Amino acid sequence: MAVVASAPGKVLMTGGYLVLERPNAGIVLSTNARFYAVLKPLYDEVVEVEWMAVKVNSPQMSRETTYKMSLKDFTLDCSSESRNPFVEYAVQYSIAAAYATLGKNKRTKLHKLLSQGMDITILGCNDFYSYRNQIEARGLPLVPESLAALPPFISITFNAGESNVENCKPEVAKTGLGSSAAMTTAVVAALLHYLGVVDLPYSSKDQKSENSSDLDFVHMIAQTAHCIAQGKVGSGFDVSSAVYGSHRYVRFSPKIISLAQEAVCTKPLDEVIGEVLKAKWDHERTKFSLPPLMNLILGEPGSGGSSTPSMVGAVKKWQKTDPENSKETWNKLSEANSALEAHFNLLSKLAAENWDSYKSVIDICSMYKSEKWKGQFSEASHVELVKALLGAREAMLKIRCHMRQMGEAAGIPIEPESQTRLLDVTMDTEGVLLAGVPGAGGFDAVFAITLSDSSTSLTKTWSSHNVLALLVREDPRGVSLESDDPRAK
Repeated sequence: MAVVASAPGKVLMTGGYLVLERPNAGIVLSTNARFYAVLKPLYDEVVEVEWMAVKVNSPQMSRETTYKMSLKDFTLDCSSESRNPFVEYAVQYSIAAAYATLGKNKRTKLHKLLSQGMDITILGCNDFYSYRNQIEARGLPLVPESLAALPPFISITFNAGESNVENCKPEVAKTGLGSSAAMTTAVVAALLHYLGVVDLPYSSKDQKSENSSDLDFVHMIAQTAHCIAQGKVGSGFDVSSAVYGSHRYVRFSPKIISLAQEAVCTKPLDEVIGEVLKAKWDHERTKFSLPPLMNLILGEPGSGGSSTPSMVGAVKKWQKTDPENSKETWNKLSEANSALEAHFNLLSKLAAENWDSYKSVIDICSMYKSEKWKGQFSEASHVELVKALLGAREAMLKIRCHMRQMGEAAGIPIEPESQTRLLDVTMDTEGVLLAGVPGAGGFDAVFAITLSDSSTSLTKTWSSHNVLALLVREDPRGVSLESDDPRAK
């Protein structure tokens, strides 16, 4: 009776730093890179126990962790050295949520399920991690085909050498797709479905018909578990996109979770989680996906990842010490973000109104550098489309400019010089609409939006600049159930 749930990684296209404060919005794209949680009972028979056995496997990290969990107060006792706080909180809070919401008649069934123990395996698509070293060690070229040739869910090599504080490299080289949020969401979804609290859709089904209250339930528990595992209340856009897929996001009020953090010390966990579920979650979510015939593509420059928390800390410090200038930069950045969103929405609208014109313009522009787009068209409807494309491009250049100013003022590399050079080359490639550093910026993978079939020319450009184009693409689906273990495919 295995349950397999998966949740996507993300790219925050606009809203870096701003999304931390309401009512600023961010546009977050979910991707085809997914984290999987495979959940099954540990034992065949039901054993009457006060402590439930839990085993967590992470084959890619060659880790297995065993726990005992009290069914009275949900405390976890770990007998292994390697621990994963994200999985731990996901397990505790999901089980507490089941106790908080299921009636007495269903609790007997719940207790039976729990007394069989739990075996949880977590697997992340290769796209979450950097495999440049392995590709180079095998003497393969830095192209997506080399990545595609690697076995799925291949073991992760830890970074060698001392961590470089300036670049804030994590212990495992990551690509910045939000692995902890996707993993937490997948584990919470698998548990809540397994325990009969929610009924989630399968990935093969049309997700428009899903029960949104079940997704909201997963969102509340995953968001709380993720924040508490991180030790801080973040903006939550990464968990939100892991649950709902691509959208425009405005964060929830932090007090919803900070109150839960305080209450954990004084109240039983199922009561605390019950209050979280009843709280007024005031985040805003508006449908968004890229206009047709536009592709998200990510390039890994090989300079290692960045530590988002330390960069966010530096920006907050700058806001306090220089409120006037920081507010001005903040407002300009917000305006540029809104402009980019408006151009994308206009392009989607124009595509719906006149598909033939839209397709013709996108296909032709995909063959030229942006400076030549205008000269290709004379028909009014075509000119309007090109104007919207160039408007989106201009908005992105402004976003990059204000992000660089913010980084310089705060003393952190939001768009480091090496990334600026790479992004300029990227935006000067045929068929590239725009490019930028996603989220908090730094040395993670860069993103580009390409038109029609032009991704191949960008892949070649990147390869000549020692940048590895990843296999990641936008996929607007959120969390879902899978029909079987992804390793069986």
